[in-house]
Amino acid sequence: MAILYQVIRIAIELMEWLIIARVLLSWVNVGPNNQIAAFIYEMTEPILKPIRSAMPRGSIPLDFSPVIAIILLEFLQRFILSVLF
Repeated sequence: MAILYQVIRIAIELMEWLIIARVLLSWVNVGPNNQIAAFIYEMTEPILKPIRSAMPRGSIPLDFSPVIAIILLEFLQRFILSVLF
């Protein structure tokens, strides 16, 4: 059970770091052929897209979906680990 606990914790933490990396990549001009950036976008888009589509579009051009995704991932991690252990 300890291995399952570590796998879940590491997977969710890795996803949080990928979301943070995506936010940082959005601040710099990354070429379209950058494989690392493409990997990060492919891994995080399935999480961020539903959040982005559910959020109302306002007059402020800021995307808060990464912040909401990280908060939801933290809640998910705590819920799963509390149910399993």
